[in-house]
Amino acid sequence: MAAALSPASSLRLKPLSAARFLSIYRRQTDPNKTIPTTLTNLTTKPRFPPKRLRYSITLSSVKDSPLSSSNRRRFCTVVIGALSSGEAVESAKREVFAKKDGKIGEEIGEFRKKLRIVDVKGGPDEGLDRLGQTLVVRGWVRTLRVQSSVTFIEVNDGSCLSNMQCVMSSDAEGYDQVESGLIATGASLWVQGILVPSQGSKQKVELKVEKLIMIGRSDPSFPIQKKRVSREFLRTKAHLRPRTNTFGAVARVRNALAYATHKFFQDNGFVWVSSPIITASDCEGAGEQFCVTTLIPSSHEAADSLADSIPKTEDGFIDWSQDFFGKPAFLTVSGQLNAETYATALTDVYTFGPTFRAENSNTSRHLAEFWMIEPELAFADLNDDMTCATAYLQYVVKYVLDNCKEDMDFFNTWIEKGIINRLSDVVDKNFVQLTYTDAIALLLRANKKFEFPVEWGCDLQSEHERYITEEAFGGCPVIVRDYPKEIKAFYMRQNDDGKTVAAMDMLVPRVGELIGGSQREERLEYLEDRLDNLNLNKENYWWYLDLRRYGSVPHAGFGLGFERLVQFATGIENIRDAIPFPRSPGSAEF
Repeated sequence: MAAALSPASSLRLKPLSAARFLSIYRRQTDPNKTIPTTLTNLTTKPRFPPKRLRYSITLSSVKDSPLSSSNRRRFCTVVIGALSSGEAVESAKREVFAKKDGKIGEEIGEFRKKLRIVDVKGGPDEGLDRLGQTLVVRGWVRTLRVQSSVTFIEVNDGSCLSNMQCVMSSDAEGYDQVESGLIATGASLWVQGILVPSQGSKQKVELKVEKLIMIGRSDPSFPIQKKRVSREFLRTKAHLRPRTNTFGAVARVRNALAYATHKFFQDNGFVWVSSPIITASDCEGAGEQFCVTTLIPSSHEAADSLADSIPKTEDGFIDWSQDFFGKPAFLTVSGQLNAETYATALTDVYTFGPTFRAENSNTSRHLAEFWMIEPELAFADLNDDMTCATAYLQYVVKYVLDNCKEDMDFFNTWIEKGIINRLSDVVDKNFVQLTYTDAIALLLRANKKFEFPVEWGCDLQSEHERYITEEAFGGCPVIVRDYPKEIKAFYMRQNDDGKTVAAMDMLVPRVGELIGGSQREERLEYLEDRLDNLNLNKENYWWYLDLRRYGSVPHAGFGLGFERLVQFATGIENIRDAIPFPRSPGSAEF
């Protein structure tokens, strides 16, 4: 039997995972025993290209394990059943469960985290602490160099910027796949080998390959080769661009920022609230919303539908009563108003989700679909709002600097030189605050010609914001507060001067406005007057006004465009490169 199941032999069988037959083995021996690690030396060849699986099982480790001879016989029985046919295994499972509790069923195997390249190379020793270990790496080929006596394959699994250099000699199992030319850039591999010190200077360790299996072949037309390509080109290949160094690093930093966002608010007692994506109100009052309707036929018929098919009233207007919601509905531009309802019950809350703006803008700063972080603090004023925004930004930036060092070094070298120092200043420096009136005076005194004229009452443009934070204050983040009420939203609290509102914008280098917030108008009569002055229908905001009728409290909050935060933290210039699948005018691919 040992000869029949030697490491060199492989048998074809119906699919059965290692976890499944090991769980059967546990139940046939002693459910309290721990399976020795030597029994996990089982390798699985994936379902592609053959439809069936191939197992190679080493029994020498079983022979030398501390199992009793009777237990080894039971193990071999289960293994032979697994290798013989799927039907035999299913029969064994039924028998085991029937003996156990008289029921027929199948247990779920234990979930185990995959070993990833970052687990090997991401530590302080960069893998030297694992020398001599037999490891399995799964990933995609970045580069392949075939030399006379040895082949070098760089494999990346997306867990970190670093590749695992796999060194393969001609006597390694699976070398025929390299020799035949099947393995190329972009192909997915399963590689087993021993971690050894690297002979090169680019890495401290490399994998000496014992066995290689190609999981998925890559066609020669794979568009992302070793040569550098523009980010404009990569936007046309958004499904493949995560495999590049730049976009892999952006994705990891984006993930770290999202995790740090939740951690900051959760650690400070905030409750996460899911705000609706579909709404009947316009938070900003700008009218730049996407309409959601079922009056147009379903997607597969929409292109051929006639405009006359939309139901109309006798006066010729669209008959919204026949629509899904019985009235006009839109994709939300903000979750703030909904967050306020929960802040007046739970005190401190935050939303983190997608928002939409139907603004026909093709600049590097705008998206039609983007994510917003919107905390709302009850029993708080504008000063509380500014301190929360400052603490939040410093926290998430520090988290990225501490936990994404390899990616940040990459951005510092290839995207924006000096970005690490710039972000460190954000963490270490005290933020500056000044009023809108003082900011206008500063801009008027500036020895600089701006494209957009500056005067009191104008909305600050990106060039104004960047001048303030980058030049006037030497790269320090600046909070501008107390804006004219005419250029701000209806819900912002009116100041005693009658001309300004308790609003604030946080300006940062390279991006300009990163955070916008305000103290909300908690006084019912002031809010109703503001809605009237802006010709907004109060009936659409009846529930929002109710918050001022029933136990109103001073409260404040801010909104942060998540993609702008990603831009700020990575140095990426175009916001379309800060989100996995950008949506912009005329572009809704992928």
